[in-house]
Amino acid sequence: MTGQGFRDRWRTRLRVLRATPGGGARTLAWQPEPRGTGSARRGQQILSGLWHFAGQLIEAPNESPWTIAAPSAPFEMQLHGHGWLDDIMAAGTRAGRNAAQEWVLSWARRYGKGTGPGWDAALTGRRLLRQISHAPTLLQGLSARDQKLYFNLLYTQARYLRRHWSDAPGGLSRIEALAGLLYAGVSLEGLEALAGDAAQGLSRAMRSDIGDDGGIPSRNPEALLEVAMLLGWAMEALAVRGDVPDALRAAQNRMIPTLRALRHADGGLARFHGGGRGRPGRLDRVLVTSGIRARNDSGLAMGFAPIAHGRTTLIIDASAPPTGKASGSAHASTLAFEMTSGNCPVIVNCGPGGAFGADWHRAGRATASHSTVEIEGYSSSRIGPLVPLGTRRVAPLIQTPKKVQWQRSASRRASTVVLSHDGYIESHGLTHLRRLVLSTDGRLLEGEDSLRAVSATDKERFEDAQTAAKLQGIPFHCRFHLHPDTLAEIDMGGRAVSLTLPSGEVWVFRPGRDVEMAIAPSVHLEPGRLNPRPAQQVVLSDRVVSYAATIDWTLTRAQEATELPPSPAEGVL
Repeated sequence: MTGQGFRDRWRTRLRVLRATPGGGARTLAWQPEPRGTGSARRGQQILSGLWHFAGQLIEAPNESPWTIAAPSAPFEMQLHGHGWLDDIMAAGTRAGRNAAQEWVLSWARRYGKGTGPGWDAALTGRRLLRQISHAPTLLQGLSARDQKLYFNLLYTQARYLRRHWSDAPGGLSRIEALAGLLYAGVSLEGLEALAGDAAQGLSRAMRSDIGDDGGIPSRNPEALLEVAMLLGWAMEALAVRGDVPDALRAAQNRMIPTLRALRHADGGLARFHGGGRGRPGRLDRVLVTSGIRARNDSGLAMGFAPIAHGRTTLIIDASAPPTGKASGSAHASTLAFEMTSGNCPVIVNCGPGGAFGADWHRAGRATASHSTVEIEGYSSSRIGPLVPLGTRRVAPLIQTPKKVQWQRSASRRASTVVLSHDGYIESHGLTHLRRLVLSTDGRLLEGEDSLRAVSATDKERFEDAQTAAKLQGIPFHCRFHLHPDTLAEIDMGGRAVSLTLPSGEVWVFRPGRDVEMAIAPSVHLEPGRLNPRPAQQVVLSDRVVSYAATIDWTLTRAQEATELPPSPAEGVL
């Protein structure tokens, strides 16, 4: 441990010591209902000794989680965040209750005085919220001595957060810290004043972090879902007191329509900027319990352009990526799109790779991991060096597109989106233009992708890049990553690709002119799995040799579904 790390640990212990409560009441003033959408299957796996976090699996049957040697920091953070309480309680067994009680109490004995890695403000809020929301079950059958230990832990964490919630970085982390503090104020006898402080802090956070379009700075759809979920929990808790601030209602009214717009036809979220589809059932629950039925169809939703016709949804990244602190997990995905037909994802992005280690995290952020145009060996945004962010180190995006434009039009026959970005101008003098047209019956998607040197300065840069390429042209690829459940086969003598979905539906992909077309390997990065899933991608390749090159293509539904596909397996290892 470095000298700075040693000082940080002692400072944390001193802060926790100061937060230890003295005398007074130690009981619940309000018994909340469990809010988490836990998985009974994952709960049973944990009870059998299978701890599966951050893409890593540890087998530790009959062993306390606090004796496990965590294989990575993300694994350790999920362990100490106590989110697994939702899963164990979802199992609904006495063995699960007994294990949860023992593991929570043993955490208190081992780390409750400020030791260990779990005292990050956001992590403390996440853990406290779960411990309080499951309190009625956790308290069943406890001895007086264990009840005292349990309540001492709750009160210590609440008093610690009262002083240090602002240490959490803005965005989801700060809202996690505030949600835990608010639950403590509403639920714990004698800490009522904390609820008001937390509500004020949440109101300020919602005004600063939630944009007019209902989005967040990271542009991560799954992070937006987590924020909306925590906000909903906080509002339900405050409703018990009858004083939900207007700023929280207004933020929810902005977020929910945007979440609806970022939802594919199969019910999952679009996978952009470090976000996945969302845990099964979570999005539905957040949308339903909000009571808000509106959908953001007025333009861009958090920078994405959604189109829905028939059973087909299209969601396009139509804005510049985030920069600075908000871009630690952002992707170089400008103008990429995902397409879903009914219950089946068809065109996807590779997804967030952080669960599989640093190399996959970086690879998943590259333009080549998205369904868009990539100049060979380059991304439309570059990933910078690691910088500190709270207790973590992240690599923000640098040299992002400065100008991203979009325009949408509609007729009785189709909806059209025309987009462009200048992310390749500095390196090659080229602008990417993309035109997507989805028919109103959802059966035909037409696309046109161009790389062009527009201005005189751009042409000079292109000529320099051409010289560096020995006048062989600038190679580029138009990539269409396929969901792993989609079977791709070359058809029509190499002039088309047939895509067969699990439902039996068949789509036919055709390039509009004679360009190099191939089916290449790809991966599908799902945080709930141990390893990346093998997948395929259709790749159209060409070279820019004289200031401009264009590839056009079509994707047509050629055969309807013959059966409903099975629902995605929950908690698959």
